[in-house]
Amino acid sequence: MISVNDLKTGLTLEIDNGLWSVVEFLHVKPGKGAAFVRSKLKNVETGQVVEKTFRAGEKVAKAMLDRREMQYLYKEGNDLVMMDLETYEQLPVPADRVGDGMKYLQENMTVQILFHDSKIIGIDLPNFVELKVIDTPPAEKGNTAQGGTKPATLEGGAVVNVPFFIQTGDTLRIDTRTNEYLDRV
Repeated sequence: MISVNDLKTGLTLEIDNGLWSVVEFLHVKPGKGAAFVRSKLKNVETGQVVEKTFRAGEKVAKAMLDRREMQYLYKEGNDLVMMDLETYEQLPVPADRVGDGMKYLQENMTVQILFHDSKIIGIDLPNFVELKVIDTPPAEKGNTAQGGTKPATLEGGAVVNVPFFIQTGDTLRIDTRTNEYLDRV
């Protein structure tokens, strides 16, 4: 059990016989009355997002998650085939458990698989990935006094805003948490 005062984004809780991930939270101390914590929670299994308010100091159950390092091998139908790096066992992971992270996955990439009661509930990607630019419009002359950006489609399907000097074929470092361009590799 943890106090709601210790909530963090990404923390997984057991509430009402379900697993909920903290999307965002806010500690509120009104001028009159007791303090409370306003939170936005996402159901790990269904993807449903709800807003829930807790009294300050209230206790909630923290979900016990097991993390295993695995390597992404290939996609087979609606499943992603992962290999456990310790036992070399191949395990199918439903693609819907990855969500938006699918656009960053590359073959042979090492990721963290999250388990709860030996059931796969999600996947943690590396914070930064290097992807090749598949398509981007050519740079335009002018309109660059403030340093403009243009959209670039990367391998895997991610679309990121990049500076004008980026060309098709360049390899870029992308932050998977914010979907932002960091630098050219």
